[in-house]
Amino acid sequence: MSSLIAIVGASGVGKTSLVRALAKAQPFETAYEEHAERPFQALFKQDQRYALANQIDYLLRCAEQEKQLRLSSRIGLMDGGLDLDFHGFTRLFYSQGSLTDPEFDLCRRVYHVLREGSPRPELFVRLCADEKTIVQRLSMRDRINIVSPKDTALFNSFLDEWLASIPRDQVLELDVSDETLDYERSVRAILNRAERNEA
Repeated sequence: MSSLIAIVGASGVGKTSLVRALAKAQPFETAYEEHAERPFQALFKQDQRYALANQIDYLLRCAEQEKQLRLSSRIGLMDGGLDLDFHGFTRLFYSQGSLTDPEFDLCRRVYHVLREGSPRPELFVRLCADEKTIVQRLSMRDRINIVSPKDTALFNSFLDEWLASIPRDQVLELDVSDETLDYERSVRAILNRAERNEA
């Protein structure tokens, strides 16, 4: 079973761009969030009644992707992932009232069953950026944005709470505010950490 790296952080911080930059630097096995392919994403944007279906779909898809990545002989690289979708997005939508108490509890149960059936990633790379960078990157994206810049602080607080439960040697925090889209500095830092983990 190959090891797995998950790139996590708020919407607009640059997770997808960093995964692409890493995949150019080294032959990782990659999995992306697939916003355009998710059947409930656009529906949720228009109608909050689709929040539960959207979250269950994402949780299941991330678990499927993890299993596929683990089968490869190469290190797996996740854009977001199962843990981010629950601890970040599901909690955010619940706090905003898009998910009811029973719906959130259903997502929690699904997440825990899925995570118990598969080991969590060996490394979480947590990306941070200043508000100006987040706003700029979200405005440049050609995709459906369910989360807006005003959600970033609350979203990050959920990530801080979750990541505090992860051993520190399994978390690499990077500020990408001043990075260009080739992410040269971050790519180098992640590759160095991945090499140490594989040694």
